[in-house]
Amino acid sequence: MLRRLTSAVLVLLLATATGTIAEEPGVSAPPGAKLLLEVEAHGVQIYACTKRSDGYHWVFKAPDAALFDTAGRQVGTHFAGPAWQLADGSKIVGEVVAQAPAPDPHAIAWLLLRVKSHEGSGVLTEIDFVRRVDTQAGMAPAAPCDAAQALTEARMRYTARYLFYAIPK
Repeated sequence: MLRRLTSAVLVLLLATATGTIAEEPGVSAPPGAKLLLEVEAHGVQIYACTKRSDGYHWVFKAPDAALFDTAGRQVGTHFAGPAWQLADGSKIVGEVVAQAPAPDPHAIAWLLLRVKSHEGSGVLTEIDFVRRVDTQAGMAPAAPCDAAQALTEARMRYTARYLFYAIPK
């Protein structure tokens, strides 16, 4: 526990000192990848109370977030897929290829996603990988769900930073 806390403090100190977050092993961008876009997401992670063979559980359903550029302007949305769509009409759908626990144990994991499909034309047309880092909150409800809550949803607020990368061709 002390080691995890020390690591979390170190990551926060590095982020403060450099203005960027340290690379998290396992969810780093591939070598040679070029950062093309950075946005901040503000929204919710949606969980559904679902019956499984071992009882009822909160199961992740989808994100629902607005994306903001570094000037604070909304530039797009993030939703089920997982998908990202920008105001310029470009859209990507990704798949998780790696994840790592967030330094904050109450925050959703950091992710590396590979883009599996593109639509439209615009900034996202060139994107090959997406990283989710600097997550805050968004975990499934701590209280278990039961038959009375079956098929209900919990919308858990979260924030994250999404980094969009292209692999030079």
